[in-house]
Parts: sequence; C-alpha cells; structure tokens
Amino acid sequence: MDIISIAIIILLIVMFLLALFFIPRWMVKHAARQVIKIFRGHNATDSKTARTVDELGLRPLGFLERMMRRRDYKPQALNALMQAGIVKTTGDGRLYLSEDKLAEFGFEKGVSPYR
Repeated sequence: MDIISIAIIILLIVMFLLALFFIPRWMVKHAARQVIKIFRGHNATDSKTARTVDELGLRPLGFLERMMRRRDYKPQALNALMQAGIVKTTGDGRLYLSEDKLAEFGFEKGVSPYR
C-alpha cells in the first residue's frame, strides 16, 4: 500500500467516527425541538396544565415497535430537557415545559443544553 491509500483509509475512519458521534447528537437536538412543540401544542407550560407522558405521546416504544420503526429520539430528548431543568415534573408525575428556563438556556436561539 502506498501512502495515499493509507491516508484515504485513515480519513474515512476519522469521518466515520465523527459521524458516529455527531449524527445522534444532532438527532437528539432536532427531537428536542419537536418535544418543545409538543408541550406547547398541549399547552403544558405550567404546573396547572401539566400532562402525563402518555397524554403528550412521548412514551418510549416497546421492543417490537422499535424493531419495525426507525429510531425515535424524542424520549432521549425529553430526558435531556428534564436534566437541564427545561421540562419539570409535578408531584403526581405530570410534566410541563418551563418557558423561563427555556429562555434562560437560549435553546431556540441555537444554544444547546447538550454542552
């Protein structure tokens, strides 16, 4: 093998590893925007109008359902938003979107809580 072939192989491996890291991250960020729209669509923006995961349609898919569909990143995005404090939980387990915390993070301006 000459040096050009080795360089191409190394470049392909590096590109594959970068894609392996950045594509799922981008998908979760995209799903987070969808999750925020779902909360706003159900008007779950304070503790009085909070909704359950089932009402929001954000329950993770079962094993057989996952086999037949493409991967859904919304449950991961919901967990990330909860860890960031953007989505909060009431005492009875219902969820709501904290618009104040969302504005503080600047998520919709391109700044991500996944630093």
